[in-house]
Amino acid sequence: MERENAWKSYSDEDLAALETLAQGYIDFLSTCKTERECARFAIDLAEENGYVSLEAAIKEKRPLQAGDRVWAHAHGKALMLVEIGFEPFERGLNILGAHIDSPRLDIKQNPLFESNGFALLDTHYYGGIKNYQWVTVPLAIHGVVVKKDGSVVDVVVGEAADDPVFCVTDLLIHLASKQMGKKANEVVEGEDLDILVGNRPLVIEKGDADDADADSTQAKRAKLAEKEPVKAYLLDLLAERYGIEEEDFLSAELEVVPAGAARDCGFDRSMVLGYGQDDRVCAYTSLLAQLAIEEPAKTCVCVLVDKEEIGSVGATGMASQFFENTMAEVMALAGAPGDLPLRRALTASSMLSSDVSAGFDPAYSGVFETKNSAFLGRGLVFNKYTGSRGKSGSNDASAEYMARIRAIMDKANVAFQTAELGRVDAGGGGTIAYIPAKYGMDVIDSGVAVLSMHSPWEVSSKADLFEAYKGYKSFLREA
Repeated sequence: MERENAWKSYSDEDLAALETLAQGYIDFLSTCKTERECARFAIDLAEENGYVSLEAAIKEKRPLQAGDRVWAHAHGKALMLVEIGFEPFERGLNILGAHIDSPRLDIKQNPLFESNGFALLDTHYYGGIKNYQWVTVPLAIHGVVVKKDGSVVDVVVGEAADDPVFCVTDLLIHLASKQMGKKANEVVEGEDLDILVGNRPLVIEKGDADDADADSTQAKRAKLAEKEPVKAYLLDLLAERYGIEEEDFLSAELEVVPAGAARDCGFDRSMVLGYGQDDRVCAYTSLLAQLAIEEPAKTCVCVLVDKEEIGSVGATGMASQFFENTMAEVMALAGAPGDLPLRRALTASSMLSSDVSAGFDPAYSGVFETKNSAFLGRGLVFNKYTGSRGKSGSNDASAEYMARIRAIMDKANVAFQTAELGRVDAGGGGTIAYIPAKYGMDVIDSGVAVLSMHSPWEVSSKADLFEAYKGYKSFLREA
């Protein structure tokens, strides 16, 4: 049951639409490198397309009816878009779910230190990474610093052409004989992923230091400059440019990500190379599919969540009550309040848990089973199950639901393929699918095949991006 390469079927009109979608996606990847940035982007785009704040609707006690569009967010890091359909809620919802967090390095709460003339920031890696992939690549810092007065400082450093960038250093090959004998997971320890941020010392004139009162800010600054001059210089820069002091790191969320824009990949420009495609390739196509649907029969929902890479935990992960609570609020305003109608609606729902799949890589063919692998260029991927060690942690969609999905995709001429996550016992992984499945709804994993998953730079096919968008639209319309 080998699937044809989707590129073979495209007309000139298809190719033009594909390229327009891909360029928008590349721009999205290049500017939205954190979950906060993704959520902000999605809200802005949703409002341009007629969505209104659910919070405002609740405050105004505004009734909702078929055709109304609302959005809601959780702490600015998870998002839901809902378009109310004409059928009763108890007939079920059509749901697209993806995550907008990606593996990265997080700056610790007490991060700044000086060592032998260098200023560095201590980090704690987030999600599953190969530590050695993050050394000697240009890095940027994105995030927010919230000061004690509640004011928020947005930080993006390392993306503009005239911005500085940062890096994690590595040992030169001439002295690395012992390092090269280590296992890959020991070559660079997690605690050694320190970000190099400065080397210039602060110079204070002796007269200025002598004249300062012992308890004054100037005296403390001079004392620090004497002991840790590079750190002192950096703190001066942070105060001058951002109005923040060292203690403000305590209430900051700063994420270290690869610097630079996503790019076309290959002489033929058939692919995209960029950071965070797991899972923003599915988030972007799900978002656009949701916005493209007009007057649906069933209520359509797009949920973009945080924390999938660390178990979908916390107030912004899929395991929180954000999804359920938001739907309860929407249904109440639409004249269907109460726990029982909500439970019935969720149980009758259909969902695509949209997450990337491992693309077959000929350089590492030994970990794949080719009959059940996802290939770049062959369309949207459906994983009936994921998990590891005997499907552990998997949702495992029913045969009946898989048949429905096949029919929907074939009717819409969507190129699709089915896959597993590598050979049995080669490894494995999971998605958010098992969490909404607890309501009894039909859920299946679907997404785009990606090479070099969880690395600083991942690769996807523009054709698969296009087929995912088509497939998600068809699902919302037909499921």
